[in-house]
Order: sequence, then C-alpha cells, then structure tokens
Amino acid sequence: MNGTAAKILDWFGFGSHSPGHRDHGHHHDDGPHGHTHGVIDATIATTDRGIWAIKWSFVILAITALLQLVVVFLSGSVALLADTIHNIADATTAIPLWVAFVVVRRRPTKTFTYGLGRVEDLAGIIIVLIILASALVAGYEAIDRLIHPHPVQFLGWLAAAGVIGFLGNEIVAVFRIRVGRQINSAALIADGYHARTDGLTSLAVVIGALGVWLGFPLADPIIGLLITITILGIVWQSARSVLTRMLDGVEPHIVDEIYHSAEHVPGIEKVSDAKARWLGHKLHVDVTIDVNDGALLAAANNIAAMLKSELFSHIPALDVATVRFAESDRAGDRHHAPDPFLVSGKLANGLLEIVDTPKGERMRLRLSRHAEGLQANVAIDRPGGAIESLPLSPVAGDHHHLESAVAPAEPHEFSAMLQLAAGDQSEDLPFAMTEPEGHHHDHAHA
Repeated sequence: MNGTAAKILDWFGFGSHSPGHRDHGHHHDDGPHGHTHGVIDATIATTDRGIWAIKWSFVILAITALLQLVVVFLSGSVALLADTIHNIADATTAIPLWVAFVVVRRRPTKTFTYGLGRVEDLAGIIIVLIILASALVAGYEAIDRLIHPHPVQFLGWLAAAGVIGFLGNEIVAVFRIRVGRQINSAALIADGYHARTDGLTSLAVVIGALGVWLGFPLADPIIGLLITITILGIVWQSARSVLTRMLDGVEPHIVDEIYHSAEHVPGIEKVSDAKARWLGHKLHVDVTIDVNDGALLAAANNIAAMLKSELFSHIPALDVATVRFAESDRAGDRHHAPDPFLVSGKLANGLLEIVDTPKGERMRLRLSRHAEGLQANVAIDRPGGAIESLPLSPVAGDHHHLESAVAPAEPHEFSAMLQLAAGDQSEDLPFAMTEPEGHHHDHAHA
C-alpha cells in the first residue's frame, strides 16, 4: 500500500524523484531556473517533448485565464484580475518559443550573419513590458478600490474562478514535472513547481471572496494588491534575465564548465581566455588556449577537436564552439627574422627558427617528436667556404626545446644543414633562410 501511495505521489510530482536521476556524472544546468518569462531554457527548447510540454502548458493556462477573465467582468474583482494577469504571464512563455522556431530557424544572411537568434530576446523584452503594464493596471485598480470601495458581485462565481485558477496551474505543474523528469530537464521541473506555487496564489482569490462574504469588502483589493506585488517580483526577475542575455551575459557556471572541459584534454597548457554568449536559446563559446610551441599543426588541430568534443559533452546548450590558439609571446619578436623551417625527418619533427631571447638572438629548434638521445647541430654555409657551426642544446632540461648558445652571425640569409644524430643513426636536412624584404638594407645602412 505504501508503494502504491508513493507512486501516486510521485505521479503528481510530490515524490522524492531526483531531477538528475539519469545523470550519474556531472550535472550541468544551462539556463535560469528562477520564475522568469521571456527566456527559453535550452534543455526545453532543444527537445521535442520539452516543446510539446510548453505548447500544452500554454493551451491549459490560456483556457484558465480566459475563464477567469469572464468572471472578472461579471464580478468586478481586482483580486481575480491580478490572478488572471498572473496566469496570462505564465502562458506567454510559449511566445518566445514560437519566435524561436519560426523566425530564428531562418538561415543566416549577408546582413544577419549570426542569424536571428536575438529576436528571441526582443520578444522576451516585449513580454516583460506587457506583463509590467498589466501589473501596473492591476495595482492601480487595487489601490483605487482601497480608496473607493466597490461592491464585488457573484461571490460564488468568484470563488469558483479562484479554484479554476488553482486547478489549471496544478494540471500544468504535474504536466511539466512529469515531462521534465522524462527529458531530465531541471528547468522544466522547476517551472512545474513554480506553477504549483502559482496555484496557491489563485486560492488567495477564494480567500478574498470568503472575506467579502463575511463582511470585509476590502479583502478583495488587499488580495489583489498582494498578487500584484508577486507579479512585479516576476517582472524584475524576468527583466534581469532577458537584459543579461541581451548584454551578452551568461550564467557564471558556464565559464566554469569551459575551464573544466579543458582539464580533460591533454596538450592544453592553459586556457588564456574563455567567452560565451547566448544567441536566443543557443550558446556560442569562444576559447583561446595555449599549447606547446613545438606542436605541429595536425597535433594542435587534434587538441582543438578534443576540446570541442569535451565542450559539447559538458554544455548541452552549446551550439557553436570556436577554439583559437594563443599567439606566442615571441610572435612579435620575429618580424625581422626569416621564415621558420619545418623539420620533418626520421629522427625528429618540429620547427627551426631564429628567435629573440633576453640574451639576444638564438637559433631554436622546437620538437613535437624526436628520437631518444637526439643531438642537433646547425651548419651554416658562409662566403669563402666557411662553415658556421651552432650546436643546439636543451633549454632548462627540456628536450623538446633546443637552442644555440650564441646568435647566428649576420646576415640571416643563408643555406644550411640541420644535422641530427641519435645513437648510431644520423641524418642531414638541408634548408635555407631568407630575410624579409627590406631587412637586408637595414644591415647595409648599419
């Protein structure tokens, strides 16, 4: 019997069912779970069941509000007027959803290169303004009734309308909680519990009707004023959420998830910068990472691909992920240096270049792969048959960074041989370096 009772309570959303029961790893939230309007949660908008739940919630609340509106005109109750506005506000959640799946799905154009995701935010602002205007009207009517009392009629119908408001919200609550659990959406479950709270607000109308029936006519405008204050609180939360998104604000945990995702990817030395913004209910992330300077392009691209995979795994709302590589601090120091030589041999792969260091110019070899015990030497052909030899040694014990002890002689325009040896194996890789156009004139003037 206890098991049956627990199942019944759970069906109505009163059980201890955990919203994240299917997620045994990290639990990731992607949107505001407060009582807000005008902002679409991605976990709802990206699933067919979530969209279906929002649509039917709109239908149920719209019918509830329509029935209440009829009684508002019959009874003249400002408490019921405020509660009707409250329910209409809940129903308008479906409007930005409609915008998202009609307007936002249009392809980007040369004018709107990012698409029309911002239209959702515009729809959200319009909804917030409509709710605010309606709340001000309800508040004005409630205050006016306090100053100039007016008899409330059809108290039976008024109480019935309050009960209808409660039942409508309770149906929506059960509906959203059940579907939310099916799709594992914490946002939809939270919306369900908010709808249940809204149902209790509707019962306040019944209390107001009872107060009027007991000979306290001011009970109706007082209840109306209290509900209006509740609506203004919703307006504040909703406006804050919509404006935050319009100003490219995101929930702080999203940035935390970006850094957390990078921790799962070998080869990333650090995340230099992480940005995120919402375009409607779709999230765009831009990450700049530092990788080993000796990493070849293919290896770096593989690191970027792994990071993207982790980002999409950790952030369900993610639509676009852009990964950039941080520019080396030495990038500006090579503007007068020859183009680097891409090393590709049986003993090593990497990049050979002339770089500026605190000790002056040096020949540096950055390795992405090398044979055990690799030794390297640069033999530069100089005029008159002279050979300039520059042995390359590990920098601070790092065998992936080899550097000469002295600067290569000027000019930095020459033919040379990179001599590699490891054990009983050796190879010579010929290369040439050419100074940027105009730089050799600087040497001539000097």
